Amino acid sequence: MGTMNYNKAIRDKIPEIIEKDGHKCDVRTLSDDEFLLKLEEKLLEELQEYQESKSIEELADILEVIYRISELKGSSKQNLEEIRVKKAENRGKFEKNLFLVESSD
Repeated sequence: MGTMNYNKAIRDKIPEIIEKDGHKCDVRTLSDDEFLLKLEEKLLEELQEYQESKSIEELADILEVIYRISELKGSSKQNLEEIRVKKAENRGKFEKNLFLVESSD
């Protein structure tokens, strides 16, 4: 099979899974700042995977990445949820399926 280059952020248990499958892997631990940049790339990757598959599992992956980005930016899952709720109260949600066509003076 040879060597596969990935150069991307991975979940914590992926090295164990790779080794359990009888393969070897080279993993680095990045600083928070370095990892934040890689997670932002990962977010785009996960979003693209969702766009292609429309899978609920991909939405869960997106949430996992978002939660870690939030932590690395000094917030928490709880704080992120509080911000979401406040925005929903002030600006609404997406429950009515509204689509803005245009606005004028």
